[in-house]
Amino acid sequence: MRRLVNRHPGAAGAAYLAALPFIVLIAAYLMGSAARLADNPSDKLLPAPSTLAAAIQQVAFTEDVRSGDIILWIDTASSLTRLGMGIAAATAIGLAFGIAIGLIPYVRATLAPFVAVLSMIPPLSVLPILFIVFGLGELAKVVLVAAGITPFLIRDLSVRVAELPGEQLIKAQTLGANTWQMVVRIVLPQVLPRLIGALRLSLGPAWLFLIAAEAIAATEGLGYRIFLMRRYLAMDVILPYVAWITLLAFMLDLALARLSAWLFAWARPA
Repeated sequence: MRRLVNRHPGAAGAAYLAALPFIVLIAAYLMGSAARLADNPSDKLLPAPSTLAAAIQQVAFTEDVRSGDIILWIDTASSLTRLGMGIAAATAIGLAFGIAIGLIPYVRATLAPFVAVLSMIPPLSVLPILFIVFGLGELAKVVLVAAGITPFLIRDLSVRVAELPGEQLIKAQTLGANTWQMVVRIVLPQVLPRLIGALRLSLGPAWLFLIAAEAIAATEGLGYRIFLMRRYLAMDVILPYVAWITLLAFMLDLALARLSAWLFAWARPA
């Protein structure tokens, strides 16, 4: 008798099972929308598919009458620019301090407790401080994204560095390697796959911090548009924007996964 833990779906079965939750979700939405609109044709909570399609056409393919821009693409470009800058800054800081804390005992003794405390501070709680210090421009939004995920990256990478076999470092020192050479030739190549994995896990929080910042102080961006439309109960715009953000996050995660598989195939589990 084959146990359930040893049974695996085939390619077609796996594709069907992967699609099943989405099919159920769409069916539930369509049934809920039809039921609500039957009771109240003016209901805005669950718009009909035709209403959603008209809203998508308006924001994604029609120029705005005031600015001449296509709103969705302007918002997307603004949000991705902020997100990219924040993640780039967090990556650089996290990699540098993560390696230093994990490799150098004096740095670990000095900064590890401090970083642990910083990681406990809810980033959204310091958002007003960031706006006061950096103003309401782009810098505060980028800083929030970076500040939100940097402590996690530092802690995760420092743990990875500390887990490296001590024999590697001892052999390198025996051969005359200095600290910088050990970082470049031993630590960095083994930490980079973990860095990409940590970035993938950080994408969700990074989007959260970005949208929160845009909702409070912005004139364009995906988060700004969602909270602007909230005032008018425009679910026909909000729902496509949420779906678009989800798709962007998925594509970024997939790109990082493919990059890791391409650059560090040796690090993938057998």
